[in-house]
Amino acid sequence: MTTKKKELILKGIPASPGINVGKVFLFGREQYVIPRRGIREDQIPNEVKRFKDALLQTKNEIVEIKKRISEEMGAEHGQIFSAHLLVIDDSMLIEEVVSRLKKDKLSIEYIFQDVIRRYIKVFLEMDDEYLRERISDINDVGRRILKNLIGAKEDVLSNLKEKVIVVAYDLSPSDTATMHKKNVTAFVTDIGGRTSHTAIMAKSLEIPAVVGLESLTKKVETGDTIIVDGTHGIVVLNPSAKTLKKYEVDKERITAIEKHLLELKDLPSVTLDGKTIELAANIEVPEDVLSVIAHGAAGIGLYRTEFFYMNRRDIPTEEEQFKAYSAVARRIKPASVIIRTLDIGGDKFLSQLDVPQQMNPFLGWRAIRFCLARPDIFKAQLRAILRASSYGKLKMMYPMISGVEELRQANAMLEDVKKDLKKESIPFDEGMEVGAMIEVPSAAITSDILAKEVDFFSIGTNDLIQYSLAVDRVNEKIAYLYEPAHPAVLRLIKTVIESAHNAGIWVGMCGEMAGDIAMALILLGLGLDEFSASPIAIPEIKRIIRSVTLRQAKEIAQESMLLSTGKEVEKYAKKRLKEIVPDLALEVD
Repeated sequence: MTTKKKELILKGIPASPGINVGKVFLFGREQYVIPRRGIREDQIPNEVKRFKDALLQTKNEIVEIKKRISEEMGAEHGQIFSAHLLVIDDSMLIEEVVSRLKKDKLSIEYIFQDVIRRYIKVFLEMDDEYLRERISDINDVGRRILKNLIGAKEDVLSNLKEKVIVVAYDLSPSDTATMHKKNVTAFVTDIGGRTSHTAIMAKSLEIPAVVGLESLTKKVETGDTIIVDGTHGIVVLNPSAKTLKKYEVDKERITAIEKHLLELKDLPSVTLDGKTIELAANIEVPEDVLSVIAHGAAGIGLYRTEFFYMNRRDIPTEEEQFKAYSAVARRIKPASVIIRTLDIGGDKFLSQLDVPQQMNPFLGWRAIRFCLARPDIFKAQLRAILRASSYGKLKMMYPMISGVEELRQANAMLEDVKKDLKKESIPFDEGMEVGAMIEVPSAAITSDILAKEVDFFSIGTNDLIQYSLAVDRVNEKIAYLYEPAHPAVLRLIKTVIESAHNAGIWVGMCGEMAGDIAMALILLGLGLDEFSASPIAIPEIKRIIRSVTLRQAKEIAQESMLLSTGKEVEKYAKKRLKEIVPDLALEVD
């Protein structure tokens, strides 16, 4: 008699929204056991040939994956595999393997595995986010080369014959790329974060995903029943009949709501008493424009340009950037696009820009600070943005402004670029709006001063919250302290909005908080003019805006400002949301 397994509820990091129930497919990243085998001197040329053949075979496999991903998901997603190709073409790695082969006279697969392990050990000892991503690339490519050296068969994710939910310690980009959406209905990993390549791909595949579960792979077996709630970051292993029923009802409700919400796609984002609110979307790559249009956004409120700089050996030229920015401007026209200038540092590192290791990267040489120190890179981007502005309605904003001096320096460089373009008779929109992101407490507190220097504000809540509350937003141990509804955060937002309106400029929000339905009524009541969120969040926010009067929202915001804790604010906001839009409401604790 088989003992019924106990239900287990686990909380991870939500990586891609949605709910799916299914059977576990435990994907174990097989570790090849390579015995130590000696070779003769006369066998060395053949071992070298085997190595070069395996490199070529692996390169062809990755080129094919890159091509397929570029066709199915867009060229920028395909660029993820450029880093893999760099590993294969690494002359230092190849020379070290061949040199060790000749010196130690051991089989090529044994030597190669030993060298790869040493590389990974060195990278693990470096406290650098970019280099940690490189470990994943090296691991992935190393396993592929080893597989081809010993003639092993793998790629099981591309050969699945039934619908499953994949559970793994980690999934490399090439693992994710070989998934077929029709058979992989969701996935869960022990490690990873919201901004990992795997999470980005999950959103593009539109399947639920939860990451950062730490030890789930040690608790499951292939064939176990599992529920994946990618919206809330919850995984239920061996759910009871009662839990299954609850999630089936939730899934049906979500499906029905999504269908109804998409019917709002072409309707205006306007309150019941006639106040129009701009609803825009955040994008990372030009291909995301299709999702922006499909979900009914009225424009692009944040175009993150740093992704254009990643996974490549060189810095993108002015011409490359111009083509990308103008393509987005044309595709979204007559709606507007707000381009954020290069925002690197913190959790985003680009090796080709030689950003030094820093003790506190989130507080260090990043974003506008980097751009002002590297006018060659900054001015090339400004030229590209200005040139593209003649092809659509472009706006531009600077990230991480901490004071008016930085803002004036950036605007001075912009004026220099405008003068150069005029001398060269290159057209651009001379009236292009220029704004500042408010994501540093000093900027929020002095927003009345900054408002005199720009055309608009965009509140970047992801950083504003972490800086205001002294909470590292990528540190799982203190994630409970990261509270968007914290009274200090709400007071800063209120200050920024009032400063903007007093100066006669508009203010938007492009952080994750803008897509948080629990906070939507409060932000609307505080006077936010524009919400910019992930495309999939747009229909819900539009539904909320169309279901309330501005007067109601103002009353809710006023009541929220009187509460003492973030938990109290969140509970109150959910309660009011349930009263106004019952079918969208979140559970009230």
